[in-house]
Amino acid sequence: MNPSDAARAAGHRYIAFLHCLLAVALALGSAVAAAEITLTDDSGRSVTLKQPAQRIISLTPHMTELLFAAGAGGQVVATVEYSNYPAVAQRIPRIGDNAQLDLERIVALKPDLIVVWQYGNAQRQLDKLLRLGIPVFYNEPRRLADIARAIEQLGRLAGTETVALPAARAFAARELGLRQRYAGRAAVTVFYQIWDKPLMTVNGDHLISDVIRLCGGHNVFAGLKSLAPEISIEAVLAADPEAIGGMSAEAGQTGNLDGWKQWPRLKAVARDNLFVIHADLISRNTPRILDGAQQMCEQIEVARARRK
Repeated sequence: MNPSDAARAAGHRYIAFLHCLLAVALALGSAVAAAEITLTDDSGRSVTLKQPAQRIISLTPHMTELLFAAGAGGQVVATVEYSNYPAVAQRIPRIGDNAQLDLERIVALKPDLIVVWQYGNAQRQLDKLLRLGIPVFYNEPRRLADIARAIEQLGRLAGTETVALPAARAFAARELGLRQRYAGRAAVTVFYQIWDKPLMTVNGDHLISDVIRLCGGHNVFAGLKSLAPEISIEAVLAADPEAIGGMSAEAGQTGNLDGWKQWPRLKAVARDNLFVIHADLISRNTPRILDGAQQMCEQIEVARARRK
């Protein structure tokens, strides 16, 4: 082989080598791009992770429960007070509560994802975490279908889709079953009390109101603007609901509804339609809310049967 042929052969080998390097680079780039996860949270923010989260901090009990439902409970390195379900969640270290967080401990734990309740955490402290560049994912379900979606999203963020997707489908199937069972039933007017001092209820955008609709109930305060408005006793008396619902912290408690018995002419009182559900089953935006929904549907069915 003469020198010019040798040079050309060497040149071809070099070009082939460059092509090989380019192919490897493209393959690696594609793998990195494929590993990236980008989702839009309930605040409208885009959240991007370079890879599935392995060190997650939950800043609300319902998000802790959702993470376990999505198969990511083992990746939760810290949470807040009252994160008591499932039982294993009680062993997770605490870094504060919904009102006050230990920011130094949060940073020291080196989380790659923080999940929060959009309206349930101290925004000033969250802003500090955002400035540190820690990915923060906001969650605020307003409809039961949003819970299934949240389970799917958390599964994607944590790389646990094999658990999350079946769990989301099971939730959606159970919800559909309840809707179909109570569809077409005569509407029952309902006042739902979430607090007594001050007296507070939920409007039509609240998740509890979606549960009322699922059961064929009509929230008498659905048209109010605030998500959890403060109302007057006079407004409840004027609405004269057929049923009054509330929540209790312990089984057997009345949920502070007994006070309504001083107005015996209220339809709900006259017909003995004062109903309570354990708070964890109706106020937490988790799969267990369908247990609360089933109880509420049965209670509203009782109210239908008591019509004169």
